[in-house]
Amino acid sequence: MRRRIAQHLHSSACLPFFFAATAVAQSAPTAIHVDESAHVFRIDADDTTYEFGVNEHQRLQTLYWGERISAKDHAASAKESLGAAAFDAPLNTTPQEFVGWGGGLYVEPDLKITFPDGNRDLDLRYVSNNLRDGVLSVRMKDISLPVTVTLEYKVDEETGIVARRAIVENHTGKPFVVESASSGTWNLPRGADYVVRYLSGRWAGEWTVNEQKIQPGKTILESRRGTTGAQNNPWFSIRTQEATEDEGDVWFGGLAWSGSWQIAVELDTVQQVRVTGGFNPFDFGYQLKPGTTLETPWFYAGHTSHGLGDASRKMHRLELHSLLPHAPQPKLRPVLYNSWEATEFKVNEAGQMALTEKAASLGVERFVMDDGWFGARNNDHAGLGDWTVNPQKFPHGLKPLIDKVHSLNMDFGLWVEPEMVNPDSDLYRKHPDWVLNFEGRPRTEGRNQLVLNLAREDVRQYVFLFLDKLLTENNIAFLKWDYNRNWSEPGWPAVAPDAQKNVYVEFTSNFYGILRELRLKHPNVEIESCSGGGSRVDLGVIPLTDEVWPSDNTDAFDRLRIQHGFTQAYAPGIMMAWVTDSPTWVNQRTLSLEYRFLSSMQGSLGIGADLTKFTPDEMETARKMVAAYKAIRETMQRGDLYRLVPPTNGSEVSVTESVAPDKHQAVLFSFLHSSTELYPFPRIHLRGLDPERTYTLRSIYGKVSNDTPTSASGSYWMHKGIDVNLRGDFQAAAFVLQGESR
Repeated sequence: MRRRIAQHLHSSACLPFFFAATAVAQSAPTAIHVDESAHVFRIDADDTTYEFGVNEHQRLQTLYWGERISAKDHAASAKESLGAAAFDAPLNTTPQEFVGWGGGLYVEPDLKITFPDGNRDLDLRYVSNNLRDGVLSVRMKDISLPVTVTLEYKVDEETGIVARRAIVENHTGKPFVVESASSGTWNLPRGADYVVRYLSGRWAGEWTVNEQKIQPGKTILESRRGTTGAQNNPWFSIRTQEATEDEGDVWFGGLAWSGSWQIAVELDTVQQVRVTGGFNPFDFGYQLKPGTTLETPWFYAGHTSHGLGDASRKMHRLELHSLLPHAPQPKLRPVLYNSWEATEFKVNEAGQMALTEKAASLGVERFVMDDGWFGARNNDHAGLGDWTVNPQKFPHGLKPLIDKVHSLNMDFGLWVEPEMVNPDSDLYRKHPDWVLNFEGRPRTEGRNQLVLNLAREDVRQYVFLFLDKLLTENNIAFLKWDYNRNWSEPGWPAVAPDAQKNVYVEFTSNFYGILRELRLKHPNVEIESCSGGGSRVDLGVIPLTDEVWPSDNTDAFDRLRIQHGFTQAYAPGIMMAWVTDSPTWVNQRTLSLEYRFLSSMQGSLGIGADLTKFTPDEMETARKMVAAYKAIRETMQRGDLYRLVPPTNGSEVSVTESVAPDKHQAVLFSFLHSSTELYPFPRIHLRGLDPERTYTLRSIYGKVSNDTPTSASGSYWMHKGIDVNLRGDFQAAAFVLQGESR
């Protein structure tokens, strides 16, 4: 594996760069090549080649994206397509890297601008390029107007995933309106046999995997909700029809933006697939002043010829080794207890202290107090925005509780919802103008709250200062940062009408800025991104938070499907998964404590059950499961995930396997919904093991068939397989395969 260096630089969106090793290691092969004579740009990394060039009209077009090809070969020279007819000129049939709207363009544009004189034509041509510190910058300019666009490309050498964005500059001397702006367009090889996979959902039902054949026309994945949203997630994968979980060509990617976004998947008139992603153009209109720039989000994408599973593992490695805080060695997630289900809003010093003792006795490492500790917060109708400790509930402040938590060898975490306000709060009564609103129009509430306009500098300062004060005055190791509604009335009356739509960019940029400043001033504080479940999970928030909350639905059976969808795009190591009470509020389904633990142990383990109701036997089971998880935690959070049997399409079975990066350990989880007609549980063939290494099998919970050997080679476990004894309804088992030392 080539040496790879991860480094963070910050733009206005405060997203990370990762660099090709050649920026500092002269002996390493160069990942990005520039052929100045041919005006061809080529990126080779891992097993992928990405190549684009400048054609005879000085426009940028994609030449090749797929399995790595020999360095001595070029895919082709850049040459504009002939077009399909007078109705589809070459501008539409050429696979453009980045194209402005104008000149008879009918496919999805990357950039659309309205100028003060009413002109809306934009024709961008190549000007120059620069390769510095592993970032390729390609500059384009309009044919007559002083509008420039700089495209930036970078690559992760470990996975071959390329990231790109566009920086729009206004040198016209007058403000103009950017009506839409994308990070760029990914062009796949021409073909008509592609299938797009994407993720959809809603509250308590996030991360549904969908597939459909790409037909002529356009498929839009989007959020118009102000933030990432659960309706779609800003991720895609596109496979050939014959590709499977383990084999075949897959192109995949994700957009690093936590605001309203759009990804358009378009099959054009000559059967070319184009994937264009960036800001959502709905209600968008960014006023770009003279001498200023607009930076689009980073758009990441990669290719594999080894199926959907390998595409996911590449995304996971990118996140773990390049994007997360402290990458390439992000911290392991501690076992967490959250008090919400035990107390809800009825938190107080005595009750929380009692819970800390029970949590510590299980081996929990982090105690988190949820909603209800501040202001007049006795229910969800009041108190949001008033971030001072409730003196009736905590007469001596938070210090006694925090000291108690520390005395039990746990660290302390706290729930916050910084971007929201209840109308029944001191903050709103003092600053009713601080929320998103249109003057003279109703202010739509969601969960009895309104959205603070974080685009305002005074609101940004307020949010940062109260969080900074909270962390400075208290020994807090963790913030569960929640966000419990979508936008409505996205007005910004404090600025001129033609600048109000800038709120879509400035809100999210200030959100990132607050996170960045907090991490800089409080480097030991960890943060979870939560939004009523999984509505703020994306490649933009991941570099600034340590973990994410995938869903408020903690039903352990539902979670099998939810976690299956989540791991299409995101690493299990950042996915919090709680063991909660049974029956659950979601389905009133009763599941054993062992089943609930095994479901949650496939991610980063947390406990959210009311421990005051646990029997002595349940406490002992929980202690054993927590100890078992700690023994496999590094493999679960940092290993390679193999989805052996997905819990989809009515399957009665779900099986996952995680393999440590050095293959010294593998962990197998098996779940059965219902057995029928005496059929045995399907034989499991493991993946990803070292075929020559000997692995010893031990049970976390459950049994295997009597003829299963205690130890065998990796090749045996992968080819002969394992027969797990599961029979009944809602049954589960888990096993560890421990490799011999080398």
